[in-house]
Amino acid sequence: MRPLSLPLRPWRRWFLPLALVLLRAACRGGATGLPWDETFDNAGAWSSGEDAYSRGAVVDGTYLFEVLQNDVSRWAAAGQTFSDGIYEVEATQTDGPFDNGYGLLFRANPAAGDFYLFKVSGDGYVWIGRYRDGAEETTLIGDHWFESAAVQGGLNVANRLTVRAEAGNMIFYVNGQEVGRVTDNTFTAGDVGLLVQTLGGAPVTVRFDNLSVRPLE
Repeated sequence: MRPLSLPLRPWRRWFLPLALVLLRAACRGGATGLPWDETFDNAGAWSSGEDAYSRGAVVDGTYLFEVLQNDVSRWAAAGQTFSDGIYEVEATQTDGPFDNGYGLLFRANPAAGDFYLFKVSGDGYVWIGRYRDGAEETTLIGDHWFESAAVQGGLNVANRLTVRAEAGNMIFYVNGQEVGRVTDNTFTAGDVGLLVQTLGGAPVTVRFDNLSVRPLE
């Protein structure tokens, strides 16, 4: 059973310190032309950070992101600015319980906690929605989490998340299969980043690779 929401207080208390450390280290660029690709072959602008609740670092050609406590969400941002485009990342859970969430945030203002979020779980669910001020504001597709055969559940299997965003029109794909589309004009531009969330136990470890933003056809 997927939970309806994250507790607000743990999100604020546990998320912000590491996330802001990662963001400050990453924000070396401004608006960036497309295509933009991050293969994590070197650390680049991505920082390493660790505290009692999570840690993240570029390791062996991936961004290794681990959340150590339950009911905690953390993200790391690239320090870029994008609007329309095709956003994509490959994500592989390598450890931990499958009741979790991991994926892609985009058109983000990470310091304010405002962004769109597209995430999947290790047990085959999808969540697509909008965050404001560091908390879930609304689900954009479905009632909340919804099960999808497009998600490859389990450990050490990669899920490719893709968003085609043109103005307020967004189409979402998992492993090349469409899982939903929506029109929403709340956020028009912003950063891109990675998120890991624990829901049914910890730690949860996810490796991210091949993060990119490409121009629309």
